[in-house]
Amino acid sequence: MANFHFPGQTNFYKGKVRDVYTIDQQLLVMIASDRISAFDVILPRPIPFKGQVLNQIAAYMLNATKDICPNWLLDVPAPNVSIGKRCTPFKIEMVVRGNLVGHAWRTYHSGKRELCGASMMNGLKENDLFSSPIITPSTKADAGHDEDISPKEIIQKGLATEYEWEVLSKYALALFARGKEIAGKQGLILADTKYEFGKINNQIFLMDEIHTPDSSRYFYADGFEERQQKGERQKQLSKEFVREWLIANNFMGKEGQSVPEMTDEWIDTISKRYIELYEKVIGEKFIPQQLSEKETFHLISESLKIISEK
Repeated sequence: MANFHFPGQTNFYKGKVRDVYTIDQQLLVMIASDRISAFDVILPRPIPFKGQVLNQIAAYMLNATKDICPNWLLDVPAPNVSIGKRCTPFKIEMVVRGNLVGHAWRTYHSGKRELCGASMMNGLKENDLFSSPIITPSTKADAGHDEDISPKEIIQKGLATEYEWEVLSKYALALFARGKEIAGKQGLILADTKYEFGKINNQIFLMDEIHTPDSSRYFYADGFEERQQKGERQKQLSKEFVREWLIANNFMGKEGQSVPEMTDEWIDTISKRYIELYEKVIGEKFIPQQLSEKETFHLISESLKIISEK
């Protein structure tokens, strides 16, 4: 992907899967690339249309939740591009869990009944629903892995004030409830997800992507209870299948391990799975669009011009 240079550009950051341009310290141009990462490692080959899938799901979900709290998004000028307000981020991720899965299950299975200050009742099986969703925040690490943190520690360390924590919690739970409602209409269960927030002046904004398969885990609702009763694995929609393939091929991002070969067939499979995710989560047919770098640059520049004139 090209490194663009836009009028008024004040910064550029290349993330694991996104390229982020700062304009006049006030706007962000976020380009969702087709890069894919797992275990904090960028895999060697891009996945066709992955950037478009994630960008368009995020835009759909941000628009479907803007009555709950203000968010950063201003425009989607190209299939894989979002432009929005630049916020000062809280250095925490608001992880909301409706089901006992992933990190929460591993913690529970080890015998612990508390995660990030949230209690988990006895007698639960993997993937069981909590009686009500819990928030298990983590620190947003500049380098390395994110770490679990409790609300008490967040306030003590000055990562948020008590009042800000209350607002963040209220927003996160309301967003999760809306996410579950949207998922339910599509025959899905939103099992867990994460939200990121920031501030402009003293106002809190929802940032980044939400309810995408890269930041969320969805289960198929059909047959969920039956599978739970039988102790069978749940069918899920997320990029977990990529992680499972890597683990099966002895790669977990540890030193000395090599990423297994990604064949054309496997790349095609991953791309199709992402498109299936889009269609299932949104409930609309995916229309693949491939723009040239020149077309993308033009659309972004035009959008920035319109936004700056408002």
